[in-house]
Amino acid sequence: MIQGLYRHATALLEPLAPFLIERRLRRGKEDPLRREERLGRSTVSRPKGPLLWIHAASVGESLSVLPLAKRLAGAHGTGVLFTTMTTSAAAALASRQPPGSIHQYIPFDTPGAVARFLDRWRPDAALWVESELWPNLLMEAHRRHIPTALVNGRLSDRSFARWNRLPAFSRRLLGGFATVLVPSDRQGRRFTALGAARVVVTGDLKATAGPPRADPEALARLKDAVARRRVWLAASTHEGEERLACDIHLDLAAAIDGLLTVIVPRHPARADGIAEEATARGLTVARRSHAGMPDSATDIFLGDSIGEMGFYLGLGDAVFIGKSMFQHGGHNPREAAWLGKPTVFGPHMQNFTDIARRLVETGGAIEVSDAASLRHHIAGLLEDEQACRTMGERARSLVEGDAAGVLDRAFEALHPLFEKEA
Repeated sequence: MIQGLYRHATALLEPLAPFLIERRLRRGKEDPLRREERLGRSTVSRPKGPLLWIHAASVGESLSVLPLAKRLAGAHGTGVLFTTMTTSAAAALASRQPPGSIHQYIPFDTPGAVARFLDRWRPDAALWVESELWPNLLMEAHRRHIPTALVNGRLSDRSFARWNRLPAFSRRLLGGFATVLVPSDRQGRRFTALGAARVVVTGDLKATAGPPRADPEALARLKDAVARRRVWLAASTHEGEERLACDIHLDLAAAIDGLLTVIVPRHPARADGIAEEATARGLTVARRSHAGMPDSATDIFLGDSIGEMGFYLGLGDAVFIGKSMFQHGGHNPREAAWLGKPTVFGPHMQNFTDIARRLVETGGAIEVSDAASLRHHIAGLLEDEQACRTMGERARSLVEGDAAGVLDRAFEALHPLFEKEA
């Protein structure tokens, strides 16, 4: 009944989709040249031969599945269609996705848009990454007998509780997956409880992504520009965390000569407001999007570009992981760890509980409880280069160890998907 009600409600709301697209366009969340893709339409032709469809919501999920996508495509001779929700994920994939693969924006989860999308692309198999489960799209794929798997499946405490309130619906939705790959036993128990038929613990697929890339010449120029200044990075920040980063800079600048704070907001569209607020507080701001380069007078270097996290991480001596102080969830600390950077994060790392815990346990990261504690530990790391190096080495050793075997286990676990396809 829930499925029928959902389908009926989304069908009634479908005429409003163009208005939603316009609203999202005004907020910088849609590509104006590709708006029709959100309605299931496209000007791109389907490639000949078998096609593997991979859906990942945003940047982290998209990049985490790339090594697996390349291996599967090569082994099974399939083309690859990537879908994402965000424009930032599309930009990140553009220079990294396998040659010949296609990117499209995921259609809205309305019956008409879903039917148009699947009619056009006719995927032979599908991978969904992590936890973005759109009922109409999944149910229609299952109805058309498209083999599907969920990879790196994860459910937050809140999501698990929400799905648990709809047991029949969750069993119908998750039971349609041929395989559910999960990063941990804890996640495996959750998906099994909700009705997944075949659950395999492979380890976290994000462990296989390796260090984030950066243009070496651009990074060398940036390092030359900041010379021997002490630098800390607030990465993937959300509302309130940029203000906190500015507070810390103002507190520490007198004690740490030449301090430079780099702020990289999760959503670059918010950069104008961040820059205005920092300037109003007397801080000198240089912006990446304005071709700005920090100089000796720069207080805040605002990383308002897409797909350059490796560039910013390469500069920082210590790294704060955003969405962990005032909002729940956190962001992936592995990118910083791969580059040997000590990380600090707040108490809300629910989306990365396991890796956050193990980084802290091995001495590669510090968890803080509040703003005062964050200020204290950032100051301590910036004043002790050896502590930075030691923590960074421990973090890198941990993620390198995690990566071993995860890709092999995921690849082997997905064989049933392609056997059904054949």
